[in-house]
Amino acid sequence: MDLRESIVHQTSFSLQFAKLVGSSLASDSNFVFSPISIHTALALVAAGSKGETQKQILSVLRSGSAADLSLLSSQIADIVLADGSSSGGPRLTLANGVWVDASLSLKSTFKDVITSAYKAETKALDFQAKADDARQEVNSWVQNRTGGLIKELLPSRSVDETTRLVLGNALYFKGAWDERFNASQTKDSEFYLLDGSTIQAPFMSTKERQYLSSYHDFKVLGIPYEQGEDERRFSMYIFLPDARDGLRNLAEKLSSESEFLNHHIPLELTLGNSKFQNSKFHSVSRRPDFLKPWA
Repeated sequence: MDLRESIVHQTSFSLQFAKLVGSSLASDSNFVFSPISIHTALALVAAGSKGETQKQILSVLRSGSAADLSLLSSQIADIVLADGSSSGGPRLTLANGVWVDASLSLKSTFKDVITSAYKAETKALDFQAKADDARQEVNSWVQNRTGGLIKELLPSRSVDETTRLVLGNALYFKGAWDERFNASQTKDSEFYLLDGSTIQAPFMSTKERQYLSSYHDFKVLGIPYEQGEDERRFSMYIFLPDARDGLRNLAEKLSSESEFLNHHIPLELTLGNSKFQNSKFHSVSRRPDFLKPWA
């Protein structure tokens, strides 16, 4: 299995999934999701299935075998998403959990794969007699693995006496900008909504050189995270359409080819980011809760 090719397939799945989910949401909705979490959950199912079920999952994930998925997950956990905080990089936690009803047991072959390749924790819970206690235990596990950010993954009555298996994935990331934004330079400006109206929203700004690329009808801004002595480089990439109603067209472009992201990631510093600022992030449907000044 070629790791780079597998990651390309994983990225392609993620973009197609984002397009599918985005098209099914109301036009005034925002959504955030973790592609690797969904990919990992499906890979766990593939590891424990066979026949037509496994065949369809492998097709969706663009993988040749469940063994390839397991190897990919193992390398991602050990290399790509290993915690880098001890060397000055981002703090990362990738955790998987499998909870089975106490009346059943996991096959040894399946348990061996998920504990070795997926680093999954396994536990038997009494869903039949104490479903809500089991739900709260899963929620506590997720809360601990996400630094307290996700407190109730499973809402009330999401599991009951008929539940036999729960698969869980938690991904925690905490990083600092390599070049921090000055909070005193955060200014309110117009934020364009998809319906053409505007609201006032706070915008970070800087006059430092930025990783910025401009294309025919969209721009890409890369904001690196502090990496210290960590050899890996993590960045946030923001894709911004030029047209105020260009969000859906940009989503189509993103999912049009498997290596679209790699071909459009800015790799060189450019002077300033005034063009990006002037675009006003205008293709978001409404101001997200996380759009606030960052120091």
